[in-house]
Amino acid sequence: MNVKQVIPRDAIPSINDPRFDDEYIGDENDDVIVVEGEPTRAYPVRILNYHEIVNDVADGDAIAVTWCPLCGSAVVYERDLGDRTLTFGVSGKLADDDLVMYDRETESEWKQSLGECIVGNLRGTTLDVRPAAVMPWSRFRENYPDGIVLQPTSMESEAASETDSPDSIDYSMEPYEAYFETEGFGLAAHRGTSNGRSWERDDLDPKAVVLGVELDGEAVGFPLSRIEAAGGVVTATVGDMDIVVFAGEEGIHAFENPGFEFRVSENEIIADATTWDGATGESVDGRQLTRVPARRLFAFAWQDDRGSEAFYQPQS
Repeated sequence: MNVKQVIPRDAIPSINDPRFDDEYIGDENDDVIVVEGEPTRAYPVRILNYHEIVNDVADGDAIAVTWCPLCGSAVVYERDLGDRTLTFGVSGKLADDDLVMYDRETESEWKQSLGECIVGNLRGTTLDVRPAAVMPWSRFRENYPDGIVLQPTSMESEAASETDSPDSIDYSMEPYEAYFETEGFGLAAHRGTSNGRSWERDDLDPKAVVLGVELDGEAVGFPLSRIEAAGGVVTATVGDMDIVVFAGEEGIHAFENPGFEFRVSENEIIADATTWDGATGESVDGRQLTRVPARRLFAFAWQDDRGSEAFYQPQS
């Protein structure tokens, strides 16, 4: 694992006292990280690009909503370890081009995509992943009309600056827009330098969107493109759990499979004599599938963490 200091600690400021409202500043196609609850909350990537971590409390649970722009990595973690509750900040370091978080209680350092402590007193500890989703803002508002959305801050961020010093944030700007459109990946591609990383496979793009599911010690990454090629629905077993994965314009989502045979007919997901919403896991007759804890990230980051064979392959 290659760890290096890139910018000063806290030059990208985490949000520790988040504010919410029902109005959003961005565009209807903006991705938001969704944490279901009472109320369901949306954390826009447009805002997270400048903060990367939101320390929050949802339904009484301390959570960290985390986002690494370079890895396209959206993961929500539980902050409560039992004997202590952690508060996370941005260390300014990268581990294999992935955000390194630090906790303010012990100053231990954590690899964001893994949720694992890599340096410090808590080394070897792994955070629990909380079920969450990534979907467009328009779909969030449609699915969760009573939901609330994270609001902008008045803080400064290095992501808004052309130097390593923080600057005032203009949330209408998208600092990683060019990076998401390039073929390269990692810090070098973002900064436009010539020492970029290579990608030694042609079956997946390095920035292909993957939903990483880890259950009972088994890890499987489900590429969005492969699920779409299979018609938008696949069933699989990860660890001891049968799951179903849906993919489409609303992103990629995984749920526990209660034993149904899912199929797509005329763009509708059908199972057990009814239709289902692939983004929410809800049926038209009011039943609800249980969302599986998962990580949404780019293929290169999942491969860095889990290896080149840890991807879903359709049965031949």
